[in-house]
Amino acid sequence: MVSWVSLALAGLAASGVRATPVKVTRQASPTVYLAGDSTMAKTGNGLMGWGEYLAQYLTIPVVNKAISGRSARSYSNEGRFTEITGLVKSGDIVIIEFGHNDGGSPNSASDNGRSDCPGTGDEVCTSGKTGELVYTFNHYVEAAAREYVAKGAQVVLSSQTPNNLWEGGVFAPGAPRFVGYAASAAKNVGQGASFVDHFQATANLFLKLGSDATNALYPQDHTHTSPEGANLVAEAFVQAVSVDYNGTTPLKDFVKSPAPVVW
Repeated sequence: MVSWVSLALAGLAASGVRATPVKVTRQASPTVYLAGDSTMAKTGNGLMGWGEYLAQYLTIPVVNKAISGRSARSYSNEGRFTEITGLVKSGDIVIIEFGHNDGGSPNSASDNGRSDCPGTGDEVCTSGKTGELVYTFNHYVEAAAREYVAKGAQVVLSSQTPNNLWEGGVFAPGAPRFVGYAASAAKNVGQGASFVDHFQATANLFLKLGSDATNALYPQDHTHTSPEGANLVAEAFVQAVSVDYNGTTPLKDFVKSPAPVVW
């Protein structure tokens, strides 16, 4: 299978992203919690996020806490990561997937409250609109992941879903920088964290589907899928988990058999 993800992902196996999940006392029925944006969330009006379809492919319950329009920064500032901290128990699994709303710069007077500070480490910016200190994508997701791991949960850092890669009729699979950021976040958190390249898994799906079939999954814009598209994107994620696409994740034990094969 050909991969178009940036070279930042090329050494995932050697770099430690294939981390062994932390050993915890497993509940009889752990819960999966989802943190993300509209591409994962329950939406409507002919659109839907993939998180609404994940449960049908797993043997354990899924609680979808994804919210439309959020970035790692705004999700953090609104206390939504903290809300999940109060819910998770030892053995639970949290999937974190952001990126669509994280671009741009917070420095201008028109700061939208979502843009992260550029960089992947300890860089700090100041909002040109509110004066708040703004941190990097990695800062926000890694801080949340460490909180969950400290409670005995396990975290899957998932790269964002792609936009319509066949928009305009030409396959354009270049990955945005937040795909690599999610991979590095999993590496930085270490034990208890793993990575799934949902972007590449879905890109593989879209390449297989072709231009017409893929375009039909985006009825309103190039970011948000129809319910049919959301289900396929969920299947692409589950397939990646089932075949250890980026190393083993704690979700693999709970994938229903047979696992979907869409790419």
